[in-house]
Amino acid sequence: MDPKRLHILTQTPSLANHFISELRDVTVQKDSLRFRRNLERLGEVMAYKISETLEFAEKTIQTPLAQTQQTLLTEFPVLATVLRAGLPFHQGFMNYFDQATCAFVGAYRVEGDGERQLAVHLDYMAAPNLQDKVLILVDPMLATGKSLVLTYRDMLRFGTPKRIIIAAIIASPEGAAHLQQEIPEAELWVGALDERLNENAYIVPGLGDAGDLAFGAKK
Repeated sequence: MDPKRLHILTQTPSLANHFISELRDVTVQKDSLRFRRNLERLGEVMAYKISETLEFAEKTIQTPLAQTQQTLLTEFPVLATVLRAGLPFHQGFMNYFDQATCAFVGAYRVEGDGERQLAVHLDYMAAPNLQDKVLILVDPMLATGKSLVLTYRDMLRFGTPKRIIIAAIIASPEGAAHLQQEIPEAELWVGALDERLNENAYIVPGLGDAGDLAFGAKK
């Protein structure tokens, strides 16, 4: 992927490394509350880092004693996520972009015989107007990238964003490359870029099924 459009948090050591380490650790994963909180904390960290790249302007603020100039965001982004694993990660972004509008997508993958037979289906979409907005699409795991590409293309019926940022905690090289090919205008922010996808299209070393770890195993 174009290095100018790929940002990896763990390339610079920070507390994000600790949060990601706990997400991966099978002993810590037994605590679903902590797992969700680490997803949320990484959303907060990433929201702060992304905010540094947004547009700001000077604004006069009246304090009890005097007026002062403050540098503030000119607009808040639209925050979108894919249900269900994305909810805690999305909440972390919302904690910081507290005036953002939100979009929610129901997407699921149909298992086949390996990655080549993997199919993705969308069955729910709720979004505000996206025309000329900054759209941040968050999903903790970027495996093949197929669901995010399908999600973004479907969201375009609500308008064309002026900037698209895709945020994930763990990503595969294959997923990052697929996004670059299918959505070349997108910027990708990830916590860690892992080694590869296995034959079942799961990220290695990864962390397992984020949705199950956060909310319990599904049938």
